[in-house]
Amino acid sequence: MTAPLLVVMGVSGAGKSTLGTLLAGRLGLSFRDADDFHPPANIAKMSAGQPLTDDDRRPWLDAIGAHLAAHRGRGCVVTCSALKRAYRDRLRAAAPGARFLFLHGDAALVAARQAAREGHFMPPSLVASQFATLEPPAPEEGAIMLDVDAPPDVLAERAIRALEGTA
Repeated sequence: MTAPLLVVMGVSGAGKSTLGTLLAGRLGLSFRDADDFHPPANIAKMSAGQPLTDDDRRPWLDAIGAHLAAHRGRGCVVTCSALKRAYRDRLRAAAPGARFLFLHGDAALVAARQAAREGHFMPPSLVASQFATLEPPAPEEGAIMLDVDAPPDVLAERAIRALEGTA
């Protein structure tokens, strides 16, 4: 398998960072969390319980896209909610060939995970807005679909098998 550009996507609390870290380690790739790309204004807005707008997300998505593009040939793993197709298309435009791994699952389970997180700027109250915004990847997008009910190690193995074309 050539060094892939991987985007682990889904709503906040789905387990993107956990899976992204596991995949990066198993594939020998660098890992960056999407939270690292947010400008301070976005963090302040979310911390105040306000959902981001498309305008708020544009510079954030562009920074993630630039990171992906800079790792073309070397590969990397990044997380990004990438809730709308337009957001994923923006990332694909910056980094053609990027693969998306969509963590999806029961809203109550994800909300419980988000509520259990400590020290994160994203309040559990915004999980519902993320589900409302979410446009799951269409079949033609070729995203790898992973149900968050499975343990992280199992999700990592399923993702790797899918990337290798054996799933």
